Order: sequence, then structure tokens, then C-alpha cells
Amino acid sequence: MGKLKVLSADIANLIAAGEVVQRPASVVKELMENAVDSGADQVNVFITDSGRTLIKVIDNGCGMSGADAMLCFERHATSKIGKSEDLENILTYGFRGEALPSISAVAEIELKTRRSTDETGTRVSIGGFGNRKMSDCSCPAGSSFEVRNLFYNTPARRKFLKSDVIEFKHIVEEFQRIAMCSPNVAFSLNHNGRDIFVLKKAKSLKFRISDLMGTTVVSDLVDVELNTATVNINGFIGRPDTAKKTGGNQYFFVNGRFFRSAYLNKAVLKGYEELIPEGLNPPYFLYLEVDPHNIDVNIHPTKTEVKFEDEPIIFQTLYACIKETLGRNSFGASIDFDTEGAINLPSLGKSFEEYRGAVEAPRLNLDPTYNPFKKAGESFGGTPYTTKTQDYGVLFEERIYQEGKAMVLDGKYVLAKSASGLMIVNVKRALERILYEKALKALGKDQPVSQMVMFPVKVHTGVQNKLLLEGNSALLQSLGFDIAPEGEDSVSVNAIPDSYAGNLDKIDSIVSDLCTILSDGTSTLNEMMQSSLARKFALLGALNAQKPDSPQKALQLLDTLFACENSETTPDGRKIVSVMPVAEIEKRF
Repeated sequence: MGKLKVLSADIANLIAAGEVVQRPASVVKELMENAVDSGADQVNVFITDSGRTLIKVIDNGCGMSGADAMLCFERHATSKIGKSEDLENILTYGFRGEALPSISAVAEIELKTRRSTDETGTRVSIGGFGNRKMSDCSCPAGSSFEVRNLFYNTPARRKFLKSDVIEFKHIVEEFQRIAMCSPNVAFSLNHNGRDIFVLKKAKSLKFRISDLMGTTVVSDLVDVELNTATVNINGFIGRPDTAKKTGGNQYFFVNGRFFRSAYLNKAVLKGYEELIPEGLNPPYFLYLEVDPHNIDVNIHPTKTEVKFEDEPIIFQTLYACIKETLGRNSFGASIDFDTEGAINLPSLGKSFEEYRGAVEAPRLNLDPTYNPFKKAGESFGGTPYTTKTQDYGVLFEERIYQEGKAMVLDGKYVLAKSASGLMIVNVKRALERILYEKALKALGKDQPVSQMVMFPVKVHTGVQNKLLLEGNSALLQSLGFDIAPEGEDSVSVNAIPDSYAGNLDKIDSIVSDLCTILSDGTSTLNEMMQSSLARKFALLGALNAQKPDSPQKALQLLDTLFACENSETTPDGRKIVSVMPVAEIEKRF
């Protein structure tokens, strides 16, 4: 007898469920997509305990007959495809017939549905062990799905769910993605009896984005539109000055379906080249339309990845579209043709040697031997300037640098004379170390000291991050933050840890960093107090921190760096300082 055997339907459904139903948000996504596919113009979503206890989706779509209501829970039962050619012309969300049987394999489900032409509706209940019951019922036209006790029969998967705050954040993300490309449908989202979104039908995509993300986000967007034989592109991109360290508010849609693409994201970032600093991300809401025969949406279980037949062409088209839009809105470099009366300055590049003798730095009359601290009769020997005690200089003699002997190179490095040669300091890494120890000091206090903000600062965060901060309010207070919700998509910052009191002008950035860190899924105070949190603060803060742009600020950076516990390496072990000995310099000449 052979070793191979065909899996039972129950086991096959559990395996499919592992691919399709990864968390409560996956159920919300599949049920909402089915509702939109049914032709509904009203979809209401009710959530209890971030989907662990209940997920309920009600729509006023076409509904189902009794036979279809039973059949929809069978694998690969679908009305979308009948032959292989249909896979090349997919314009709906669902088409494989895997979602409902996958959900029913890991949860208890009750479906109530009725077609507008039927007098009575149908109730289908699926309990433990796949037991099904069917009966007549009274219900409105459309469908209502109740999903209870998700993963009740797979405790290991239920155990690995994140905190309620994180799981609900994912639900909000899925809700927004679907609502964002169906402005002609009214949506609502209710969590634990509280309305989160109540969206009426929108006049346009921009109005729908405004309802979801807030007017602040929309006011910073500019329109994008380009039609070609390969792809039509429309939507909105953010002004360069609205780019942030986090990758939020970045959405791609193709033929009405949300998808992810690191490749096309590079096309967008390339369009912003030289307009935003490295490491920042601009917001965008981009809707692509392509011939369905030239796209494959069947390459990922959750259909969040797609494959384009003409991907290189779409990349170049998208890049050109972004570049042209930014230039048209005067965000790119402009050309000034009026040069009358302008000073004719030589353009110094590879031809610098031609002008070497023509340009001279101004000479200052300085006495290098003058020492204002010299006592009468003492000789001046150029006392080295250090930032720590004399013991530090003995231990790390090569790190000693002299006052007034520092310069900034390309905004990335600080050069200073050391006892043994030329000291080179990586600015970004130095800032990481400084911010890391600053954050670690703040987090290490048993009772962190808060600095009240004289005038509370309102920060627009979007609904997702507002809920995230609100759900972690106790944790944030233990760290010295006082952040309260304000309105539907903003928070009010009333106090910050004392160690951040010098950064009151960067509260927006601090809140953005907090949202990024909390989004990682850290759920307990003990975890938050680990040095990993300080590292995240340091990495994010170093991207936006002000870089030294003068010798004085360069020296100030060195002062702060060498006052750290460890000035040699970043928190993750990368070298900050390098010294080029005089002997090595001499070898180059």
C-alpha cells in the first residue's frame, strides 16, 4: 500500500485557513470584500474585543438563495470564474472561493441572507467540528455574517495574536484600504459599542480620503494624473515637506484592489530625489488601471501582491508621472532665465585647478600663541581641550581634540585634530549614540519626571495612531508622556519626559516615533523598558536631528559624544570614530 493519501476536507480547510486567515483583520478584509462584490452600497462592521470575540459584517447587497448560502462554505465554490480564461479577467475582490470555508474552519459562523425577491431569508450556522444547521429566518435583503471565537480550535494561533490595540489597528488598516477605493459605498466601523468610522457615500476619492485620514492630510496632497496605453495613473501625492520617517499613508491600488510593491515604491521615491532627505517617506494614494489580461492577482493567498506583465514600463511611467507632478507644482528645481546684472561666478567642478591661483581665502591677523588664561611668566603650550576628566584623556589619548580645531565635511563627518592624527566622526552614528543614552537615561528612572508643555500641542496622527496612543496611555504615562485624544484623528500632548524638554519644537516628530515603536507590537512595560526601545528612539531621532553646520556646532557634537558612557560605537556596535594616524597621512604624499 502506498504512503500517499488525500487529506480530509477538514484538514484541507485548516491548511487553507492558515494562509488566508492570519488574524482578525484577515476576516474583516474577506467579509468586507465579499460585501462590496455583492453590489452593496452600505456595509457595517461591528467588532468586539478586537475581533477575538466577534466580527460581524452586514451588507445590503444581492443576498443569496438557500442553496447558495450552504454552498458558499464549500472550498472553491465561486460565481466569479467558470473556466481558466476567467482568471485573466478578474475585476472583483474575491474569486477563488476559499475565504468562507477557511474562516469556518477556525471559528463559529452564523450567516443570515435574503435576496430582495425572496419573502424569507436563510440562516446557516456552523459550530464546532464543522456541524452545519440551516433554517428559514426573517432578515433584511442582503447578508449578515457573524464570526465568533476566532481560532477557538487552534489555541496555538490564538496565543500568538498581539495585544488588542495592535490587532484592532490592523483591522482599521484593512477597513481603510477597502473604503478608500469604494467611495460610492457607505461604510461604518464600530468597536466595543463605539463608532470609529461612519462614512457616507463620498463625492470623490479625495473626499473619501479626507473622511478616513482627516482634512490635514488631504490639504497637503496634490493631484496626479497620467494616461498611457499601458497604464492609467491617478490619485494624490504629498508635498515634499510632508515626508516623514514612518511609511504611513502610502497606498497603491490597481483596478480597485490594494496591493504592496517595494519595486513601485522605489519609483515614487526616485521621483522625489533631491527634494526630501534620505530616510523620509512621502505620503501617496495612487490608483493604477491596467488591462486585467496584463496583471496576475493570483500569486499571493491574501491577494496583496500582484504581478504586472509590463512592470518595467509601469515603473518608468510612474517615476515620470511623480517627477512631472512635483515640477508642475513648483516643488522641483526651477530655472531662472533672467540673468541680467547677475554676478558671473565660475562653476567649480573638475576645472577647479584652473581657478586655484585666482581665489584666496581671506587672511586674519591672529596671534596663535595668545592664551587668555595664561598667568604672568607662564609659557603657552596649547593645552588640549577634552570633554571629560583628565583620566579619560589618559585612557583614550587618541580621542583628545583641540579647541577650535574641528570642521564639518559634507554634513556627514566631523574632522578634528587628535593627539595621534586626524579624527573622523560619523555624524549620524554619533547622534544615534547620544540619543540612545539620553533615551536610556529617561527610561531607566523609576519615576520619570515629566515636563509640562506650557501650551498643549495638537498633533494630527490619523485614526489608527490615535487609537494606538490611546490604547497605550497608561504605558506612556509611566514613561513621562501625557498624551490625550483630541477629536477623531488627533492627540493633545500635554507633557513629555524631562529629558526631552529641549525638543519642544519637535513634538510632532517625537509622537511619530512613539507610534512607530508601539506599532511593532511591544505590549508590556517591562519590554518597553529594554534598551531596544532606546535604540529605536535613537535610530528614528538621528534621521531628523539637526546636523552640525559650523565648527562651533561640530565641537558641541564632540563635547556631547565624548560625555557619553560609550563614545566608540553605536548601540548596535558600529564604529563612530576613526583616527587616521599622521604616519598614514604621510604615506599618501
